[in-house]
Amino acid sequence: MKVFINNDAFLKKGFSISTDKSLLNFEAIYNYLDKESYWAKGIPVEKLKIAIENSFCFGVYHNKTQAGFARIVTDKATFAYICDVFILPEFRNKSLSKWLIQTITRHPELQGLRRWSLATADAHGLYSQFGFTEITRPESWMEIFTPYQMPNGEEDEHKKANF
Repeated sequence: MKVFINNDAFLKKGFSISTDKSLLNFEAIYNYLDKESYWAKGIPVEKLKIAIENSFCFGVYHNKTQAGFARIVTDKATFAYICDVFILPEFRNKSLSKWLIQTITRHPELQGLRRWSLATADAHGLYSQFGFTEITRPESWMEIFTPYQMPNGEEDEHKKANF
């Protein structure tokens, strides 16, 4: 089941989505990823700056205030990896995450890709609405995983689970 979210409803409420990196509030994004997310705790500031610089980024805004974010690692021809997706707590339960994923998957520069991928511990319901499924041939996939070290020298528990 694929959903369709009406952009106009969000726009009338002062929300917008943009790929203009100059609008991103780096401090808000870094604070959430480093302190609140389960997948990027401990990310060094410089690593995030480089990641954003080299990714196709989508910012969600409410009256120009950062409300959410997603980063796409892509060649814009064959593959896209969706990562660092979040809506800040004060903006949740408004279907903004659905609108964000719809906007990403329908973006003109991301059409005709052979493969989309992502990793999630808790948002399978969201992504399945847009056609995402479990990897059909996980035996074909390989990885090198190097978790960030927390300031106290420990690894975050979720990092041990490969997020």
